[in-house]
Amino acid sequence: MNLYSSLIAQCAHTKSLSTLRAVHNNVIKSGFSYSFLGHKLIDGYIKCGHLAEARKLFDELPNRHIVTWNSMISSHISHGKSKEAVEFYGNMLVEGVLPDAYTFSAISKAFSQLGLLRHGQRAHGLAVVLGLEVLDGFVASALVDMYAKFDKMRDSHLVFHRVLEKDVVLFTALIVGYAQHGLDGEALEVYEDMVKRGVKPNEYTLACILISCGNLGDLVNGQLIHGLVIKSGLESVVASQTSLLTMYSRCNMVEDSIKVFNLLDNANQVTWTSFVVGLVQNGREETAVSIFREMIRCLISPNPFTLSSILQACSSLAMLEVGEQIHAITMKLGLDGNKYTGAALINLYGKCGNIENARYVFDVLTELDVVAINSMIYAYAQNGFGHEALELFERMEKLEFVPNGVTLISILLACNNAGLVEEGCQVFASIRNNHKIELTRDHFTCMIDLLGRSRRLEEAALLIEEVRNPDVVLWRTLLNTCKIHGEVEMAEKVMRKIHELAPEDGGTHILLTNLYASAGKWNQVIEMKSTIRDLKLKKSPAMSWVDVDREVHTFMAGDLSHPRAHEIFEMLHGLMEKVKTLGYNPDTRFVLQDLDEEKKMSSLYYHSEKLAIAFALWKTIGRTTTIRIFKNLRVCGDCHSWIKFVSLLTGRYIIARDAKRFHHFKGGLCSCKDYW
Repeated sequence: MNLYSSLIAQCAHTKSLSTLRAVHNNVIKSGFSYSFLGHKLIDGYIKCGHLAEARKLFDELPNRHIVTWNSMISSHISHGKSKEAVEFYGNMLVEGVLPDAYTFSAISKAFSQLGLLRHGQRAHGLAVVLGLEVLDGFVASALVDMYAKFDKMRDSHLVFHRVLEKDVVLFTALIVGYAQHGLDGEALEVYEDMVKRGVKPNEYTLACILISCGNLGDLVNGQLIHGLVIKSGLESVVASQTSLLTMYSRCNMVEDSIKVFNLLDNANQVTWTSFVVGLVQNGREETAVSIFREMIRCLISPNPFTLSSILQACSSLAMLEVGEQIHAITMKLGLDGNKYTGAALINLYGKCGNIENARYVFDVLTELDVVAINSMIYAYAQNGFGHEALELFERMEKLEFVPNGVTLISILLACNNAGLVEEGCQVFASIRNNHKIELTRDHFTCMIDLLGRSRRLEEAALLIEEVRNPDVVLWRTLLNTCKIHGEVEMAEKVMRKIHELAPEDGGTHILLTNLYASAGKWNQVIEMKSTIRDLKLKKSPAMSWVDVDREVHTFMAGDLSHPRAHEIFEMLHGLMEKVKTLGYNPDTRFVLQDLDEEKKMSSLYYHSEKLAIAFALWKTIGRTTTIRIFKNLRVCGDCHSWIKFVSLLTGRYIIARDAKRFHHFKGGLCSCKDYW
């Protein structure tokens, strides 16, 4: 008997299924009763990962002990077979076998996985009857965790308080429950209570409470807990490392997160990902790209969260080439169809003006969801493809995906950027008539801009009046459309409204100054500039940049500092002469200074976007590659006209991304159809 017990234990340890079967056959031939060896054989089959044979043997046992029932229940849960585990639990009760602490702790997990709240409550009731809820912290911890997963934090809290002897596992279960539901303040209160009672936290407690400190921006407590992590010798534990990085990142302490990361000896995928995500969230995109490259060099395979985050960084920096390399990595890892990386890739290509690639990524997604559809609609919106955005919006409804707030703002933006006024009005009316959707200021802002740009200024003004307590953004949106159409009188009325809300709003003063300048009202310009000086406001200088051969070149108006300034100006003058023969006529209305006509024309020649394009054309002579330029402000009307003629003259495809949208220039035409 002892020999068989020893052999079965050895088979379980080495996971040798064939040997275990041979031992099992010998037990049968020897005529030994299953009453003693049956449980050991079942345990052996479970440890060898063969649940089917364990189940078969279990069904043959005449008298099944509670330990055997528990083994079957817990093994099925650990193998993802929670439904079968619940069936075992039910059969066990029918046979009159009372569950013990181990049973309750295991089966509670199965109930939460399957969403069986009523079953869990009945099991809880039985645990109370058996006296296990109050006396056994193991059972109480499982119940706290179960109720937390059912979003029943009040019940979790009640179970916690009924336990007489609270241990670290019970405290941690409640802390984790609160943290997972965004109740970080409550999690911190429980942690403080735990410390007062002299219960020593473990690595999971500290990791969780660090995340809560990050979410709360509580750097003081976060640093205190960091000290405790070091004192406890847990700094090398992965959970602690990841949580420390997350905490410092969410407290905007990027340098501290970098220090933590640099002290790590063996960072794994989770730690690298946490670091990259934190850098991107804190606007350190270039550093994030460098860290990601180092991660790849260290042969750490990125997961969908790493990839979606680093693609977000590439989108912010408009790093198309790097983004394409990361796209290749996602394909190599088989993650190009993943919904997280897919949405991030669509966003990348959309923000880099490559709408064809964005659509290709969208079409190959294996998991289609609202986020991916929203990303594609927004990509269309940014690039001025209004009709395509509307088609996808209609398809979305046919596929029975429910549009959310982001969808509706994106589709209104698409109508706005494409000049689809009536379509935009219809979408806005549908939102207004849908009582399940709340109209937000963003919806109103899009609609006011759409109406204003189509010169329906009075309608736009009336729409603002519908908003309860309209803010500066709404009125400034209307003011901007007044500037586009040169409506000085209405602009002054709007300015008075804004002045009541925010007398020192810099953007408003600059907008009105530009409006006066374009209308030739130089006395008013002088007055406004005096006010701007008194308020110590600064206007952002217009800047354009272009990426050529993996090098970014930045230009400002009249910039003479570039090492190739001579070649740039030579190329620019040549282009000016040639496009004039095609019909280009400088539009001096866009010179916002009181100069004579000749100086105004000269000023227009050296706008930052013209310098960037001239440089790109000079640098890529003989090539047919697409030129992509970026500007921090809106493209001016004269430059917009000039670029159209340059695209016709050179046959080059030019994509310009300004502060609001993309313009695709090809063959003398722009994708915006001059509506912008």
